[in-house]
Amino acid sequence: MEEAIRKAALRNALDHGGKADLKAVVARILGDNPDFRARAKEIMPLVESEIKKINSTPEESLRKEAEIRYPELVVKEKKVQEHRLPDLKNVTGKVVMRLAPSPSGPLHVGHSRMAILNDEYTKRYGGSLILRLEDTNPANIDPMAYDQIPKDLEWLDVKVSKIVIQSSRMQIYYSEARKLIEKGHMYVCQCAREKFRKSRQEGVACEHRDSDPNSNLEKFEGMIGGEYASGNAVAVLKTDLKHSNPSIRDWIAFRISSSVHPLTGEKAYLYPTMNFSVAVDDHLLGLTHVIRGTDHINNTEKQSYIFKYNRWKVPEYFHYGLISIPGLIIKTSIVKKGILSGEFKGWDDVRLQTLMALARRGYRPETVRRYWIESGMRTQNATFSWEIFNSMNRELIDHDSRRLFFVPSAQKLKVEGAGKMVAKIPFHPERKELGVREYELAPNPHVYVSRSDLDRISEGETFRLKDLCNVEKNRMSLKFSKDQSYGERKIWIVQWCPDNSDKFEVLKPDGTVDEGVIEPKHTEVQGISQLERYGYVKLQEKYGLFLHP
Repeated sequence: MEEAIRKAALRNALDHGGKADLKAVVARILGDNPDFRARAKEIMPLVESEIKKINSTPEESLRKEAEIRYPELVVKEKKVQEHRLPDLKNVTGKVVMRLAPSPSGPLHVGHSRMAILNDEYTKRYGGSLILRLEDTNPANIDPMAYDQIPKDLEWLDVKVSKIVIQSSRMQIYYSEARKLIEKGHMYVCQCAREKFRKSRQEGVACEHRDSDPNSNLEKFEGMIGGEYASGNAVAVLKTDLKHSNPSIRDWIAFRISSSVHPLTGEKAYLYPTMNFSVAVDDHLLGLTHVIRGTDHINNTEKQSYIFKYNRWKVPEYFHYGLISIPGLIIKTSIVKKGILSGEFKGWDDVRLQTLMALARRGYRPETVRRYWIESGMRTQNATFSWEIFNSMNRELIDHDSRRLFFVPSAQKLKVEGAGKMVAKIPFHPERKELGVREYELAPNPHVYVSRSDLDRISEGETFRLKDLCNVEKNRMSLKFSKDQSYGERKIWIVQWCPDNSDKFEVLKPDGTVDEGVIEPKHTEVQGISQLERYGYVKLQEKYGLFLHP
């Protein structure tokens, strides 16, 4: 009863600026403990006394006590502020947008931004969202990505209207290139690579720039037919040679690759560069709005030449600021190398931030969506906050996460002088309908306690085995304390596990493993559990995947 009164009064005080209310506390106690109702008259003066003590204690001290004794009280419910993305500009009819990843690997948390933002807008305007797999660089393709990317989007609840694979559209790109060559907007350059770069850097015309269109068409057909080796010829789009940005001056639109394409084999030998294929597809697929990062601003200007030469309507562009993601291994080539060498166990390795890995660890897709919506469409660069991301996920999973005791670096100690004891521990502090886990301990039982907890407790100091009893540290054992009160005393409360607990490992995203023991009732829990004072963990049969604190 003393424990229930203290906790209820402390909760109410923390919710109201450090001052508890008598009626509210009594209502809470009787509501959470129906068996106390018959003793209401007896409880009232005890509650009044406890409230006087709490209301005379500084709020910061109350909060520190809660952090030690009842950490669940410190996590308050947060009112979710409504966040809305700004409206798209110049919406005059059906909105058509696109996602355009390269199938070099599965999607990671960075990709999820463009997926969520595009999905939000097409759902708002009732438009269509095209998934375009940009696979015109055959040397940088992982065949598994063709199937995995749609699965990643499905996990995010992103609704795709249709899927377009660029390698199946080669004849379309060749046809559009021929038109531009005939009009004199594109030419075939056979200069050495360094010579071409030097000319462009200096703003000087390549010797092939003014070649006859018919001659360029003949050479272009030869490039398609495999008459030129890789590096011996490229097709170049004419732009402004005096442009202040050298990268926008005459840029390469087609190049030869000797790599075998995973889907088409050797059917294609000449491939469009990203800027050419993207511009053609954005027009032919009817894109009305394109949102992408500020790193594409130069690409937008490069692609504008193709729209201008063809007199195509230009989509509405919006460039959002870049997001740097701490700990993210962004290059798929590095991850692939790690998988092949055995450093990573696969694309869903817990050390990675692929969507596969996040899903495996137990993150909710709703968290990803909320994070990017609340981040908005800012044009400033920013850093991804795992702290905020985890906080959002915690709000989603906490309600259904059963509590368990896990003792890392466990040390087995005897509780001397203890009689038979029964521990009844709720699976959730707020949801009594989830029941309790009950452990019956024989006299002088053995329990597991973390070495780190023992190290911070002095010899002879009294502390509490949570939801069990007070003990004193006594060399290589624990001594049952004669004084079992703790409501008015600030003593350490530590996790423990009974003698028949199971060995358990937790795999952490930094690659380390915490070894310890977990209470026997873990076999009754599935999915995400909060290992008290440790973190949220997705339980597997004999190990757990650390989610976040």
